[in-house]
Amino acid sequence: MSAPIAKATTKAQSQTAPASAPASSQTGLSAPPAARAHARDLSFEADLRNGLEGELRTDAFTRGRYATDASIYQIMPKAVAYPKHARDLAAALQIAGQHGVPVVVRGGGTSQNGQPLGRGLILDLSRHFNAITQYDPEARRVTVQPGMVLNTLNDRLRKDGLFFPVEPSTASRCTIGGMTGNNSSGARSLRFGKMVDNVLAVDGLFHDGEAFSLSGANPATPRMAALMGGLTHLARAHRHEIETIFPKVQRRVGGYNLDELLPEQPNYAHLLVGSEGTLAVSSAITLQLSPLPKHRVMGVCHFPSFRAAMETTQHIVALDPVAVELVDNNVLVLGADIPLFVKTLADITRGKPNCLLLVEFAGDDLDALRRDLKRLDQCMGDYGFPDAVVEVIEPARQKPVWEVREACLNIMMSMKGDGKPISFIEDCAVPLEHLADYTDAVTDVFSKHGTVGTWYAHASVGCLHVRPILNMKEADGVRKMRAIAEETADLVRRFKGSYSGEHGDGISRSEFVEPLFGAKLTRAFEAVKDGFDPENRLNPGKIVRPLKMDDRALMRFAPGYQTALPAAPALDWSDWGGFGGAVEMCNNNGTCRKLEGGTMCPSYRATRDEQHVTRGRANTLRLAISGQLGPDAFTSPEMKATMDLCVSCKGCKRDCPTGVDMARMKIEFQHHYYAKHGLPLRERLIAHLPRYARLASSVAPLLNLRDRLPFAAKISEKLLGFSAERSLPKWRKPWQENRAPPAPKKFGATGATSCSSAIRSTVISSARTSRLPSASC
Repeated sequence: MSAPIAKATTKAQSQTAPASAPASSQTGLSAPPAARAHARDLSFEADLRNGLEGELRTDAFTRGRYATDASIYQIMPKAVAYPKHARDLAAALQIAGQHGVPVVVRGGGTSQNGQPLGRGLILDLSRHFNAITQYDPEARRVTVQPGMVLNTLNDRLRKDGLFFPVEPSTASRCTIGGMTGNNSSGARSLRFGKMVDNVLAVDGLFHDGEAFSLSGANPATPRMAALMGGLTHLARAHRHEIETIFPKVQRRVGGYNLDELLPEQPNYAHLLVGSEGTLAVSSAITLQLSPLPKHRVMGVCHFPSFRAAMETTQHIVALDPVAVELVDNNVLVLGADIPLFVKTLADITRGKPNCLLLVEFAGDDLDALRRDLKRLDQCMGDYGFPDAVVEVIEPARQKPVWEVREACLNIMMSMKGDGKPISFIEDCAVPLEHLADYTDAVTDVFSKHGTVGTWYAHASVGCLHVRPILNMKEADGVRKMRAIAEETADLVRRFKGSYSGEHGDGISRSEFVEPLFGAKLTRAFEAVKDGFDPENRLNPGKIVRPLKMDDRALMRFAPGYQTALPAAPALDWSDWGGFGGAVEMCNNNGTCRKLEGGTMCPSYRATRDEQHVTRGRANTLRLAISGQLGPDAFTSPEMKATMDLCVSCKGCKRDCPTGVDMARMKIEFQHHYYAKHGLPLRERLIAHLPRYARLASSVAPLLNLRDRLPFAAKISEKLLGFSAERSLPKWRKPWQENRAPPAPKKFGATGATSCSSAIRSTVISSARTSRLPSASC
């Protein structure tokens, strides 16, 4: 079977290789290879448009927005489709197969290792394919489409006292499909486990579009029965290797879950969990739900040193908490400069601790939980840290503390400059008894290579997210990344841990599957891939037969990467090292895709379109000013369409943990755009309103007909750009410049909601007319 696979892989690579693009006349720079435009396959595009009910986009700007995730990588796809139902999924797979184009499925695009990236067809399931299809609260089961956002699901389940307990820090925008593909976990995995422990069934499609259903040990189709029978035999033939080599830690998500096929009555669906879209495309996922605990309490443990926290973790875990999460010194220092977190950090810290452990207990008896906090305080005292626990019992105080923890990654990414905490060894997991020694050893590796690291997250299960600070724009930074990765892999092996503990293999870690699992198990993993996807159509280059993790042609900052504006900037960007540095503050983690809470991003909440979210705009700006979208992209109509629906609410400046200020960037863009194209009549009318207001007031009855006559609003929209769906302020006569303004209306409890509704109305109206109305609230 290996020969046909190699042949198919070669064919796919040759058909999806990027073509060269001319240098940008705007910047004088050659586009980095990973972002150069592909040669259009018009036949493929036509077949997709005819075969899908959902939208298809093939323009460079859209493809550029889907070329990255929250990792260091960037791979320009051929096309992006938005399936509406399972029939669209099947059609997309069949058409892509006919044209030899790989398929990569994408949810929230928050992966940190390049999983949803590829040179083929991207299927974005988050926009339409996101419904609850079956729900049985008594049985505590729910079936959802893969594009369902976790927080959206839990908001619905909360009404019945239930929740889905696998809660990663990206819960506000990650999708159930992406979580299943990565075998995600979260802060409370100590109690609730990983996705594989909570998935009951998976409905999906093979690479050729044929549907299947997996639940328990009873495949529904002859094809799946034959396949799973063969793979179960494969797993049991490798029982010795699986039992001796698979890491004995809870956080192990590398390779394929062959261990799940060893029980006498396996659940075959569990083989697909953690497969990163390389085996099949899910169309529905059935989940086991848990009852919401009536109460939660938190103890914030203060430590004078990082090692002290690591040594104490195993003793705290013995108290049976739900979660033990690390907040390191970097987060405390950087977070103190972020307005969103200043008050919270002041509330939970006493003095100047080096780091914190957030310890949560949960249950139905509040008095028992209070006693748990006292036991925690006693434990801390027993190990040399008396009076070092701040109790956080009130739910209203706990919520912002968890928001700080969930934002740890973004807080650390708020470092300005080219050196950033880089994700590639960020979720290795080791047994708790080795945690302190492992973290010391990794810190020594960083020192050896002239850098330092940031640490946070899941101390309870020995899975600390660690990121060395590297400059990935330089070859030396990439060289250090490779060296650190190899040396850390050796440490993980020595301490009997897992190299992929939570975020999957992707591009960053698939190369290390064979060194960690050995040649025999790697060949078995390849047999799993070949059984499901013999033509290597689904997300190639991940888990088996991997891409090179240090291939700079696959990176966001490829060789030759530079940024430049077409003319001198209008604003001062020196705090970021230039406009490019400000744009690059976006790390693609996707906080701006959250659908509730805060302000960011109203245009995304109205449209659910990656083009109209802070991340999408930042990516488009970066690609344009680095010459990767063609000549004059920065001042193109496509860029204007990308920036138009930004209502300059400044929500991102506050809500984005890395401080991306899209409203300020829009000012810079508009300066250059209108310098080239001139100021439209609508903008001139608004800007010069005080100059002609007296004259206009004299014909107020005539001007006010605009909102009374059915055709007048349409004419004003066509000629002036004011949306016909919005009324304009009424002129009155006489107009007096010094007239005293009316007393302001008093807003009651609904004032904030009214403002939010006005913003949403503005965005929806603008989206319908593709123009930005002038409005305020």
